[in-house]
Amino acid sequence: MAGTLLAAAAVIAVAAGAAPAKSNYAEDRAAIEDLQARYMFALDWQDADAYAGTFTEDGILDWAGGIVRGRDAIRGEVRGMRERFAKHEAADAPLRPARLRHAITNVVIRVDGNRAMARAYWFELNDDGRDRRPYLAAYGHYEDELRKVDGQWLFSKRKIFNEQMDSRAAAAENPAW
Repeated sequence: MAGTLLAAAAVIAVAAGAAPAKSNYAEDRAAIEDLQARYMFALDWQDADAYAGTFTEDGILDWAGGIVRGRDAIRGEVRGMRERFAKHEAADAPLRPARLRHAITNVVIRVDGNRAMARAYWFELNDDGRDRRPYLAAYGHYEDELRKVDGQWLFSKRKIFNEQMDSRAAAAENPAW
């Protein structure tokens, strides 16, 4: 009898347009991959609000510029990036400024309830601003901790490894478990 009542309640909830209470791995993975892509677009356009919005309120960004704690502080870091990029763009005038584009690949995700861990390679393409020839400017990998907050996946910690920097290079061990 209880099983029949639960099944009936689930049918009514779906018919009423309510979201299912529990997601599955495919839904979680798709949402996390979407988060990673939105992060990349926000980074490349130095959109401080969108970038900070990919982190939890108490999120941690561990990158070449240091360890930054909290969404407001992360937002400030991206505003600083935007100021630095504006100077580079001014130096490229009157040509269209060079553009960075980041991408990720080889995404590995492990979900455990409302928490997840992810690993992914990243790389940065650039052009020199003069003849527009693209080149690989940097590469590394991410080690992420994620939390689902109010049904949305966010980074609670993102550590960025960068193979061009001795202090940010990956260890010899495979980071993907």
